[in-house]
Amino acid sequence: MTDIPKLLSDKMASGEITTLIAEILELNPLHRRFLEAAITNIRDKEMVDLGKYLEFCIACGHDMHYVADCYMTIVEDTLNEQMYFIRHGNYRHSSFAEVADAVYFNRDYMNKYMYGLAITSFLWPNHIAMSRFFQQTFPIEKTGRYLEVGPGHGYYSMTALDIGSLDSIIGVDISEASLNQTRAVLDHFHPNDSCQIDLMHMDFLDAKELETNSFDILVMGEVLEHVEQPQLFLERLANLAASDAHIYVTTCINAPAIDHIYLWRNIEELEVMIAAAGLTIREKLYLPYDGKTLEESLDQNLAINVAYVLGVA
Repeated sequence: MTDIPKLLSDKMASGEITTLIAEILELNPLHRRFLEAAITNIRDKEMVDLGKYLEFCIACGHDMHYVADCYMTIVEDTLNEQMYFIRHGNYRHSSFAEVADAVYFNRDYMNKYMYGLAITSFLWPNHIAMSRFFQQTFPIEKTGRYLEVGPGHGYYSMTALDIGSLDSIIGVDISEASLNQTRAVLDHFHPNDSCQIDLMHMDFLDAKELETNSFDILVMGEVLEHVEQPQLFLERLANLAASDAHIYVTTCINAPAIDHIYLWRNIEELEVMIAAAGLTIREKLYLPYDGKTLEESLDQNLAINVAYVLGVA
């Protein structure tokens, strides 16, 4: 058995990270092998960033037991939905109304969901790969207006401020708890940034304040699978984007979760929808189920994450 304390020591993990891992193992000892692989995979800077994020959690009044519980909430809820998907071949829910009160409008659950999801960005191989792809493809010299749909825990917006040259950031989210967490992250990590930041609590499709063809960078991470009509969201992105805009979108195929309601069964279905929305694929990243090939994942209906850099067709 791998010595997790030694792995953490070799990676120069902070005390907060060491405590978090210990708390996760206390809650679920069976997660050990997964954590061993995750710690081995994480890069030095990512380890530092995870430590800084945990310091943010502490600054918000949360100890590592709470953060571990948030993370395990994501793990356990996802496992339950995977079992449902295996038995029934569909997601448990197919409408926003079925999940809205239990998830998006439930402040306590949504806070746990966002903290837990942020931790998966450092520990889950497909999530960390998408974070790396976001940074690798981000147009760091591009100025202008940044729009994020569903900023969630705020980590993409924070990264955009870290590495970008933006004049303004607008975030739109249906969940007030998510916006509060995004605001807290940006205030903590960029307290005196000159970039203008506006976070809007509303449905993206109803956000009349957003001007056509006016955004230079648009980001929509892990949103499309949460809505009933994803093509309308893609069409709205195309409508709001400047002609030379950088558009970053992630979603998933056959990937059950407590609030996933739109199911794509293969990549072609999704990419036909992207093209029909007036968008073109510039770069793409396919991330099959951990330990499986893309073909095996498709054949066995296993979860696949996808990330795209898009442009206006």
